[in-house]
Amino acid sequence: MISQKAKYAFKALVVLARRGQGESVQTDEIAREGAIPRKFLEQILLQLKASGLVESRRGRAGGYLLTADPAAISVSQVLRIVDGPIAPLACISRTAYARCRDCRDETLCAVRRLFAETYATTLERLEQTTLAVALAEPSDKGPAGAPPSLAGAIEVLSERPLQESVSTVRPS
Repeated sequence: MISQKAKYAFKALVVLARRGQGESVQTDEIAREGAIPRKFLEQILLQLKASGLVESRRGRAGGYLLTADPAAISVSQVLRIVDGPIAPLACISRTAYARCRDCRDETLCAVRRLFAETYATTLERLEQTTLAVALAEPSDKGPAGAPPSLAGAIEVLSERPLQESVSTVRPS
């Protein structure tokens, strides 16, 4: 799961992206439109500013604005900025690799094998999915303009009870 902080960061970025590049939005307006607590939002915006995703302007027409096209801002990029490494295990992380202290041989590690392929597939999708997806018009295919493959996955998961989803997963 992503953190609440990451969820708020995405909400703030969507508010800014809907305004378009070059147009600043004041913090109070971002908080109101994104339903984000103002004090929490200020911390998030400072973090996004330090990373270069947003910039701030002073004065009457001041506020925050995106520095890049929404199609150039990936989900993985935002998650790493806000939450840190994405990998479920340090030994498979691309940005924060560290050998596990309790592992004698990574090539033989069963836990690493359990997560490596799933993580690689998930990471690839997170890197390919951009903020532009959130700006797409909703379609018949899925919620909030989700790509067809993602829309199908969301539809399947939302139609099955959690226990059924978990119990039908079998190793191949």
